[in-house]
Amino acid sequence: MSEALPAYRSRASLRDDLRRLGIREGDMVMVHAAMSRLGPLLNGPDALSHALLDVVGPQGTMMVYTDWDSVHTDLLDEEGRVLPAWRDHVPGFDQQASRAVRANGVIAEFVRTMPGAHRSGNPGASMAAIGARAAWLTADHPQDYGYGEGSPLAKLVAAGGRVLMAGAPWDTMTLIHHADHLARLPGKRILRYEVPFAGKNGTIWRFIEEFDTTEPVLEDIPPNYIERIVSAFVAQGGGRQGLIGQAPSLLVDARPMLDFAIAWLEAWAGPHDG
Repeated sequence: MSEALPAYRSRASLRDDLRRLGIREGDMVMVHAAMSRLGPLLNGPDALSHALLDVVGPQGTMMVYTDWDSVHTDLLDEEGRVLPAWRDHVPGFDQQASRAVRANGVIAEFVRTMPGAHRSGNPGASMAAIGARAAWLTADHPQDYGYGEGSPLAKLVAAGGRVLMAGAPWDTMTLIHHADHLARLPGKRILRYEVPFAGKNGTIWRFIEEFDTTEPVLEDIPPNYIERIVSAFVAQGGGRQGLIGQAPSLLVDARPMLDFAIAWLEAWAGPHDG
């Protein structure tokens, strides 16, 4: 009978996997996870998040990309304003309560709602973190250009943080959008659109401006550019690969990954002024 039981992964076995991959006590780690690829887990996604917190210890920090579960950007006119027919029905962004976007996987919402977690205040570029430096990571997130300077991504790099792709497709590595911002590229796509914020006395509307993260930041960059950047980084010896549960996974240091991505983007764009 025991042979028919699923090969469950536990918090303890995931700890072992994370240590084998190279995660250490005190690390700051941004996690992207495809939970279904890890195999059956005892206690579901919490098994992974708690295992990672066990490994990084009380001085370590875990971060996830949440965004927020709003579809209001599908309801904009040509000037980036929400259409009048929908304006009174779109809920405002609530930093404490708004759900993580489901496309980012269940791990984002699980971490966001963990006791002691902090969440940054830029709706579309929102991050959640828990651990020793979570408050610092998520504080003072700029409303404009939320993947750039002063963002949690910038702080992750400055602090010597790392990015873990636990079975997640490499084209979901959000750190590359920080490279989009920093790379010297002519003619980057820019978005300017209205965002509703939940206020004590009702909804507060604000225009937000940022480089486009829904499409490649330049028109002629291939749609799969993020996957191509990460694959090229790994091919030249970057990162460490191994299994987390059943899932092939990748661990990279944020600074060299960012530098490589910037160089790749600038090389693709070719010579330019500035």
